[in-house]
This record gives sequence, structure tokens and C-alpha cells, in this order.
Amino acid sequence: MSFSRELKIAPSILSADFANFGAEIEAIEAQGADWVHVDVMDGHFVPNLTFGPPLCAGIRKHIKTVMDVHLMISPVDAYIEAYAAAGADILTAHVEAGPHSHRTMQAIRAAGCKAGVALNPGTPVEAVDTLLDMVDLVCVMTVNPGFGGQKFIHSQIDKVKRLRAMIGDRPIHIEIDGGVTPETAPLVRAAGADVLVAGSAVFKGGSVSTPAPYGENIRALRTACDTLV
Repeated sequence: MSFSRELKIAPSILSADFANFGAEIEAIEAQGADWVHVDVMDGHFVPNLTFGPPLCAGIRKHIKTVMDVHLMISPVDAYIEAYAAAGADILTAHVEAGPHSHRTMQAIRAAGCKAGVALNPGTPVEAVDTLLDMVDLVCVMTVNPGFGGQKFIHSQIDKVKRLRAMIGDRPIHIEIDGGVTPETAPLVRAAGADVLVAGSAVFKGGSVSTPAPYGENIRALRTACDTLV
């Protein structure tokens, strides 16, 4: 993975057809997705339960772009090697998931993955200040984690601006996760984000048999950012 601040759209497979993940992934990539976002939830750190390492390993062979795995789990360190072995390119853990975020970032990189750290809406951006020299991505949650389809929390835009200033010229992606639509995408893009996770905003109206809406939805996000930033 080479670093670039160009806009990247990362559809979340949490909004895909669970019975047809392989074909769904191939469809969104063919329609212009830059990354594939995999939301891992444990029913403990967040109130939902989703994908284990075997599922990630199973879909890895269908992903030709970037497998972006977001670990919404606690504890997290014990599972890093398993998700890395499953094929993750990026592993993102929450700063709130445990007391030793520095150690967690070290473990992710030691496992051969790019290291990401995520911030819940109620967590101040300063919580990642001392981690910036050892991460490749910061994920700003613009909804409370755990479910798709939530409304965007506009107060997080200022957090993105402050994070961008903190990052400076470091090669660190700013990822936005939650409530991304053609209306909210240009707001976070202008604030400094370069990776937009979108679930329903990409998958709505389409299917494996009719994938064209996926491409239309992805292009709508790009066009909104190109027009208003």
C-alpha cells in the first residue's frame, strides 16, 4: 500500500448481502470501491456481533484492493494475530478498548499489518496524540459504533479538523466511519479526511445481479466531494 491523501471510498460489508459476500465484494470493487471495510464486533465492546477470523479469511480471496478490518472488540490484543493471518491489510483497534493502546499498535505492526486507531464520538482527539508516530490511520467514528444506518454526528467535524492539524505531514490516513452520505462526505473531506467508510450509502438500491447502483452511489460520494471541497 502506497500512501496518498486522494479520496478513497471503503464500502462496509456490514450492509452487504451476508449470504453472498464474495460476489458482493467483487461487485463493489468492479464498481469503483477503493478499499473493503470489515466491521468486527464482539457483542461486548459494542452491542452487536459480527465477523470472526474464519469469515475474514474466507472473503480475503475475493478482495483485490485493500482489506480494512475495524476491530470493535475488547480485549483486542489476543485477536490481532488471528485477524492478521486472515489477510487484513489494515487492522484498526479502538483507543478505548484497553489500557495499553501503545502496545496494541506495536502488536498490529509486528503482525505485518498497517496500524489504525479509532476514536468513539465521546473520546477527545488528544487521546491519540502520543500514538501518531506509530499509526498509519486514525478512524474517527461519526456515529456511536455497533450498528449501521445511524445518523451522522456533526460535532465530530471539528475533531477531524483538529486531528488533521495534529497529524501535520505524517503519512497517516484519516478515516470517517458512520453516517457518510453525499451530504456529509464533503464536510469531512474538507476537514481533512481521505478515507470514507460507507455502508447503506453504497449498497442501497443495488444487488449482485444489478450492481450498477453501487457504482452510481460511489460516484455520487466522489462527485459531492469534488464539487464542494
